[in-house]
Amino acid sequence: MGGQPAGPIDRDQHDFAIWEKRVDALMVICSSKGHFTVDGLRRVLEDMGPEAFETMTYYERWIASVNQNLIEAGIYTTAELGARMSEVAERGATYGEAANG
Repeated sequence: MGGQPAGPIDRDQHDFAIWEKRVDALMVICSSKGHFTVDGLRRVLEDMGPEAFETMTYYERWIASVNQNLIEAGIYTTAELGARMSEVAERGATYGEAANG
């Protein structure tokens, strides 16, 4: 976190998981459509507090911020999101199960 002492930074490159790439794409698409700004994303990230930076990965924090901004913009409600998440979970735990379901 900014201004706080921290340990060494792992500078090794790694391949991004598909969900991480999707978070990045979602952020770019939604911000380009005017649903939120970089300032809005940063505000939510900063409001998360230190525990989020200790327990969540970079992209977990970003998807939480994107989600909060989309809810605040009225793109969907938490009830709609919950219903959709339940629908997706019923497809199966893997892409293979979802494709066969």
